[in-house]
Amino acid sequence: MKFVDEATIEVTAGKGGNGAHSFRREKFIPKGGPDGGDGGRGGTVFAVADRNINTLIDFRYARKHVARNGENGRGSDQYGAAAADITLRMPVGTIVYDADTGEEIFDLSTHGQRVVLAAGGEGGLGNIHFKSSVNRAPKQWTPGKEGEHRRLRLELKVLADVGLLGMPNAGKSTLISRISNARPKIADYPFTTLHPNLGVVRTSESRSFVVADIPGLIEGASEGAGLGHLFLRHLARTRILLHLVDVSSHDPDEDAVARAVGEARAIVEELRLYDEALYLKPRWLVLNKLDVVPDPDAVRERFCAELGWTGPVYAISALSGEGTQQLIWDLQEAIDAFRQLDNVAEDRAAGTYIAEDPRFDETRQDADSAARHTPNEND
Repeated sequence: MKFVDEATIEVTAGKGGNGAHSFRREKFIPKGGPDGGDGGRGGTVFAVADRNINTLIDFRYARKHVARNGENGRGSDQYGAAAADITLRMPVGTIVYDADTGEEIFDLSTHGQRVVLAAGGEGGLGNIHFKSSVNRAPKQWTPGKEGEHRRLRLELKVLADVGLLGMPNAGKSTLISRISNARPKIADYPFTTLHPNLGVVRTSESRSFVVADIPGLIEGASEGAGLGHLFLRHLARTRILLHLVDVSSHDPDEDAVARAVGEARAIVEELRLYDEALYLKPRWLVLNKLDVVPDPDAVRERFCAELGWTGPVYAISALSGEGTQQLIWDLQEAIDAFRQLDNVAEDRAAGTYIAEDPRFDETRQDADSAARHTPNEND
């Protein structure tokens, strides 16, 4: 599922340091000449494409990025120190636009690509550079140049890592609001969700994944019934499907487990009828609303037995958050494994793959076998 993630930031490079106006003054050297050093270069703001980042959420909270100014030059031919550069790590696929003109400036399309968002100002010249045969004591010096300042709009087409499936009112929107920063509309009636919602689940400072919530599916969705069929095609690019099932019931005379099994089979059949590849995608079963079930363990065992389910299954309460933390951690581990495989495949295709341990690199030859296959000059 693709969503457009946007953020607007301001980047300001550092000003170059001023050149120094100074003369050498030592004992017995009354006219030592100029010795003013140059100013240091101002800090530059860079952007680097990083395939380990998948959203622009960090730039929504850190909008201003200002580099330091370079130091001024000093006497005794001392040059000012250059300021440290700032490097902003952005997801691969980020497009950088000028926020004022709308012009596309950069397209970060490959991992490790490095571009200059705002160049630091050059340092000024000290008076040592203005000495000549006719001017032995120059007083001229130049100030440092100003750094660039830009307002930039970042745009990224985000691919969701996890897609939420389920009948209407199964608790998909409640779950995504519980585990992520998304705030969809939640109400106690079917088809509350009318358009896809995107949420970023952050498990640590450097690890996160994206969850997509689509309108609920009903029987006949593959033929156009309900709203979910309009968005089923967006789930083709997700890595894992979470199948949410409501195992609770407000009617004491209703067999909630039998109803839930029937609904789960209907959803699976709709996936198979719509797209065989989507049907074969990794799918995890999530039993929701177990906080209102008298015996959650018995319901879980009976549900899996009647459905014939042998894959991953989780029992949670999206409303209270019970059981969701383990689900998040397991999803992060699985998605990290998928990403690692994609990165290795990308590096192999680009010819830049380096095995973590050379002893286990399949592309390397054993020294003895290579020597045996090397033709001898005497042969």
